[in-house]
Amino acid sequence: MAGVALRELAGRLPALRRATYSALRDAQAQVLDRALVLWLPGPATATGEDTAELHCHGGRAVIAAVEGALAAMPGLRRAGAGEFTRRAFANGRIDLAEAEGLADLLSAETEIQRQAAMAMASGAVSRETLRWREVVLMASAQVEAVLDFADEDDVAVLPDGFSASLAELHGQIATWLTRPRAEALREGIRVVIAGPPNAGKSTLFNALVESEAAITAPIPGTTRDVLTRPVAIDGVPFVLCDTAGLRDDTDDTIEAIGIERARGAVAGADIVLWLGAERAGPVGSWEVIGRCDAADHMAKLAPRHRISAVTREGLLGLRADLVTTARSLLPRPGEAALSARQHHLLARAASALSEAQYLHDPLLIAECLRLARAAFDQLLGRATTEDMLDALFGRFCIGK
Repeated sequence: MAGVALRELAGRLPALRRATYSALRDAQAQVLDRALVLWLPGPATATGEDTAELHCHGGRAVIAAVEGALAAMPGLRRAGAGEFTRRAFANGRIDLAEAEGLADLLSAETEIQRQAAMAMASGAVSRETLRWREVVLMASAQVEAVLDFADEDDVAVLPDGFSASLAELHGQIATWLTRPRAEALREGIRVVIAGPPNAGKSTLFNALVESEAAITAPIPGTTRDVLTRPVAIDGVPFVLCDTAGLRDDTDDTIEAIGIERARGAVAGADIVLWLGAERAGPVGSWEVIGRCDAADHMAKLAPRHRISAVTREGLLGLRADLVTTARSLLPRPGEAALSARQHHLLARAASALSEAQYLHDPLLIAECLRLARAAFDQLLGRATTEDMLDALFGRFCIGK
């Protein structure tokens, strides 16, 4: 249909894979636009199917007119969200791990997100998974030989080094499982500012996000809910959270709900900036003196940072510390990061391989290897469900 549609609009098919200047006309021969057109026959295309590209002028009226002409042709319809990528997957042009990387690439907002997504979309995880799968297949063949020819002495026992090879493979997968996860990279390092009322939390929050996002006032309980803002600092993605002041003696029902939500935010934080009394905050939180320019600021013996959002004292040091710490929690630039789905499947494969190392019954070993192969196949999309595919490709923009 792509070739038919292009011939209808442009009057002819241009030379293969060469941008050609052409007038686009509707069914009444009215010129809709003068554009560059490309004719890309399959299977050497992104989807493996015939593809036509129209590089039109960007005015809304032009696009609407061209879309209208296409919609009037029988057999044509708008592509759904992610449909081109889904067709590429269905036609074997990419596997599921690469598709997930492409989805992350489309939503990348920082350089580090782009680099990690490119590694995934370029097949970094897929190549490793295929290599691991081949090792497991070879091991499975050795086990099957023992099962099929148990009466013959030369193949009745698994070869020397069989368990060691499984242990080595398990170690390689385990190394991947210890890497920082894609969720932190995709969503940003979660930084929660916490402490008692009037400790300067909202003022610090505004200074870090560089806007008056939070209302500040000397009245206790001004912040009633968790306020979040995504922000990139030196190319590193963060989600900054301002919270209600933590205290136990409130009779205000709304404030009490805000305090409970604040405690929940603290529990889910990657980094907590604690502006309250020293050592009264959560374990591992950063001791921060807020409002250090004020005469009545809360003193601390060993603060990690002294901050004044008014004079800007200490802000550069805090931002630099956040970036350095976040980089240790995120994948290195250009390093592929596993999604929750991929991590779960590799963990399942690693568990099966770990068990297989210490078994002696060939039947049980064969079953463990089968489970590992099944996990690899699911990661690559060789065995999956429509619901999961719908959820993945629904993340893409319309068409892409």
